[in-house]
Amino acid sequence: MWKDIALYIIEHCSPSDKVVEVGVGKFHLVASTLQDYSEIDLVLTDIKPSHSTVLQDDITQPCLEIYDGARFIYSIRPPSELHQALMDIANKVGAALIIKPLTNEDISTKQKMRLVNYKKASFYIYP
Repeated sequence: MWKDIALYIIEHCSPSDKVVEVGVGKFHLVASTLQDYSEIDLVLTDIKPSHSTVLQDDITQPCLEIYDGARFIYSIRPPSELHQALMDIANKVGAALIIKPLTNEDISTKQKMRLVNYKKASFYIYP
């Protein structure tokens, strides 16, 4: 399933596109697949980086330079209280947003997100 989220992003990007993962934590499966299968400019962020390749950023008070020019911003299982902050930053920089919520969570954004079923993965996307 995680590989399928990465493959969806790859199919909708060109090699020079920038993609930002928010809240990567210690879960690097989507990012690893993106790195293995594409040449996109991948940026990883977290409020408490677990690795030196992860940039420290708080999505509720984001550093816009990190996200500027992104084709996609995505987050895997973010807490629902961060959904709107993710939407806000995606809107500010003109990026598409993908959220893969916890299985039992609904999306908490003012704008409606569309459910995508892609291979074995399901996630929400905006626009």
